[in-house]
Amino acid sequence: MQVDKINREEFEEAIVKIGRVTKVAKGGRRFRFTALVVIGNKNGIVGYGTGKAKEVPDAIKKAVDSAFRNLVEVKVDGTTIAHDIEHKYKASRILLRPASEGTGLIAGGATRPVLELAGFKDVISKSLGSNNPNSVVIGTIEALSRIKG
Repeated sequence: MQVDKINREEFEEAIVKIGRVTKVAKGGRRFRFTALVVIGNKNGIVGYGTGKAKEVPDAIKKAVDSAFRNLVEVKVDGTTIAHDIEHKYKASRILLRPASEGTGLIAGGATRPVLELAGFKDVISKSLGSNNPNSVVIGTIEALSRIKG
């Protein structure tokens, strides 16, 4: 997707995970932070990004910039997805099912922000296998991009 054609103000961001990484050096421990961020315009465009820095706000800013380079367009069929889909990414398996109107978003962990920011309101999801947020986010976005219709 072309980044230069996109208005950054219409996108919302959700911080999925902030991790603290420790490097033990001769002088003591050195801390750095990693951030996993999902962005979306709630109208069929969603992306994810990761960033690392010595301070949390810098890591988040890098992750958001990375997310704008990883945007994917997904098909929103009313408030739900067009059909069932199961997708495997590394050790994570993601199951997504369409739901009738009014059901709401039944999703947990790292799957929920991806579905919310893509613009879905009625989807049932299940995450099987590894629940590593990085794998779950990428697997969910890949599953959504594979939906036909």
